[in-house]
Amino acid sequence: MSNILIIKHGSLGDIAQASGAIQDISENHKNHRIFLLTTKPYVDLFKKNPYIHEIILDKRLPRYNLIYLYFLMKDLKKHKFLKVFDLQNSSRSSFYKSILFPKAGKEIWSGTITTLPDDTDKKEFDKDTVLKRFEHQLKTSGIKTLNTLKPDFDWACSNISEIKDKYNLKKYILLFPFCSPHLTIKKWPYYNDLIKLIFDKFSEEYKIVTAPGPLEINESKDYNAIPVLEKEKALDISQLTSLIKESSFVIANDTGPAHIAAHVGAKGLTLFGKHTTAHKVSIETENFKAIQVTDLSNLSAEKVFERLNNLI
Repeated sequence: MSNILIIKHGSLGDIAQASGAIQDISENHKNHRIFLLTTKPYVDLFKKNPYIHEIILDKRLPRYNLIYLYFLMKDLKKHKFLKVFDLQNSSRSSFYKSILFPKAGKEIWSGTITTLPDDTDKKEFDKDTVLKRFEHQLKTSGIKTLNTLKPDFDWACSNISEIKDKYNLKKYILLFPFCSPHLTIKKWPYYNDLIKLIFDKFSEEYKIVTAPGPLEINESKDYNAIPVLEKEKALDISQLTSLIKESSFVIANDTGPAHIAAHVGAKGLTLFGKHTTAHKVSIETENFKAIQVTDLSNLSAEKVFERLNNLI
């Protein structure tokens, strides 16, 4: 039995999107052992993935940390990987290629660096959707892609019955008004106005909740919604995924939870400004839709509520 390596460091939304590609790689190598190189936030999560056999932790220390780099490369080399699927396609993963397989083509190292069409500039290629790029990469590498374009993140779920009982969650609308501090361009400013519109229309029919991350718990107090926590701490990724999947409706900024919602079949909306497009990040599905505007500050709560009211 030979070994296959998949590289996927993050982020959370990217992990959800890559689920179909990982499944296709595994199902095309059923007689092989599948390893995943990932970062600390996703090690425990990927232990749940039925298509991964072993996890290798990459601490992603600076490249000039030669001692760390030496031992990581030594660990990777000992597995004598038959093939590597680089789903991160970053400068770091390309750097690893230059050490592990410097002269390898797509037969050994599958990544944008080896599968980019000869007549296509990388900047032009990157304008295509995330999932279409995965599909091209895998097809060019000889993989049948039955799942790449329709990722299923359900494998990440866990039992949250105790959490739901604690907050008496039966029918609930889940809001994600948060975003990374350096990406405030993604943040829609009218969640409290929306909450009032929801309450005025539906009264007690739906609870309105948030699920803040570890650094968002204090901010969650700014919203007129119930923050769902586990022992006063943020939910882990599996709990969060289940909370999203079992919700009545999700409204989110363009962040990781929005991508989870899209790939667990949740019903909801994600709100996009000019930072990118919903099409490019492959987020719209049958149940999960996007509102795209040039300036999120000009997107009214009434407009978002109108879409929610039509879809819920």
